[in-house]
Amino acid sequence: MQIVTLTSDNGLQDYYVAAIKGAILNQMPQAYVVDISHNIRPFDVANAAFQLRCCFQDFPKGTIHIIGVDGEPVLTGDKLSFPTIMFFKGQYFISNDNGFFGCFLDEEHPDELYQFSDIVNHPEMVKFPTKNCFIPLAKRIAEGESIGSFAKPTNAYKRAFMQKPVIENLIIRGNVIHVDSYGNLITNIRKADFNHFGEKTPFTIKYLNKEYYIDEINETYNNVTMGERVALFNSSQLLEIAINRGANGSTGGANKLFGMRQGDPVHVEFTPKGSKEDIVSLFD
Repeated sequence: MQIVTLTSDNGLQDYYVAAIKGAILNQMPQAYVVDISHNIRPFDVANAAFQLRCCFQDFPKGTIHIIGVDGEPVLTGDKLSFPTIMFFKGQYFISNDNGFFGCFLDEEHPDELYQFSDIVNHPEMVKFPTKNCFIPLAKRIAEGESIGSFAKPTNAYKRAFMQKPVIENLIIRGNVIHVDSYGNLITNIRKADFNHFGEKTPFTIKYLNKEYYIDEINETYNNVTMGERVALFNSSQLLEIAINRGANGSTGGANKLFGMRQGDPVHVEFTPKGSKEDIVSLFD
């Protein structure tokens, strides 16, 4: 059984995702298709990279990931982009070379990288490339065909990077990089960034408005009462700001209650002479 995952900005209101899945089942009848997300903001390759980066290691080796975000190749001019296949940590990733690979890899490097420049000889693949180009490439991989037989090995890919927090003096300046379906605010501040300041330095997390702040980290949402704000490090070790039991469409998630969205700033200010419990004790 060949596992194929899909990540796209197609949404679910149109026929696009159905057409993609139909093509997969037609060309790879034994494939098991898993949706990562089809609600990526249009052309937001950084968010596509973030979501796939958070879960790809949960899949077995040999999985093929198809990324249909800003998928149309650019075949003329000085900003060329071709369909590209990456082999990384035992898995395959197929995307247009539009910055996705740079965001996904961050400071790591692909194990193998191939450029499907032969698309210039297949104009039928250019329109709706997720269906008409990426799936045929996935089929050839699934059938065991050597990628080098139909794509050109390369070391070049567009360098693009996920926005990183700025650490200066006693402040970490980060941003919201994702708002999930619960309205939780996921930032680019990692637990390791906290530890940069030592394990016994009190802190205050500030966001958007000075009246909103949190000065402790909890292990779970339920460590605070229902409806209360909470900060924690999620399973990807990223700082997350949430409302316990808050969700879009009910009591309101953190994004609605705080009026925040992707890209908004989140700062952590450390005060060495404060009186709060140290970071280690908050996780004991």
